[in-house]
Amino acid sequence: MKEQRSTKKEFSELIDKYQAIIHKVTRVYTNGPADRDDLFQEICLQLWRSYPGFREEAKFSTWMYRVALNTAISTIRKTKNDLHFEQLHDHDCVETEPSDEKEQVHLLYRAISRLNRIDKAIILLWLEEKSYDEIASILGISKTNVSVKLVRIKRKLEEMIFNQ
Repeated sequence: MKEQRSTKKEFSELIDKYQAIIHKVTRVYTNGPADRDDLFQEICLQLWRSYPGFREEAKFSTWMYRVALNTAISTIRKTKNDLHFEQLHDHDCVETEPSDEKEQVHLLYRAISRLNRIDKAIILLWLEEKSYDEIASILGISKTNVSVKLVRIKRKLEEMIFNQ
């Protein structure tokens, strides 16, 4: 019983420390607050279920990204037919030349949300300054594939943001 309490406490502390990772993943893979909350809970559940198998071969944050991204992607696959998208109105659009950093970040995340599931994961990890090796390890693809995809993703984002 003592070991389980210790594990729960340790897990809880790690979630508190790295919860920003989960928030970033949920922001990129969902459309609204309710969906973000649901995905956040699902990711935490999957992290808890997977935690006993965490072998510390990678950093906790790297392992957490892998579980969070896999959970987000598989959740989207499961609910693919249930997805609904809201109609964008003129007042929802952001100017192409944002006046401050917060607007620029909002514009970037809006463009990222339009990417496919894997491209979202790659750019999110790159923005987190993960190395190509770490990104490859988290996503289970080659380092070369990461490099090629990042060039294409950056080009695509640039087109989305500046050619509206």
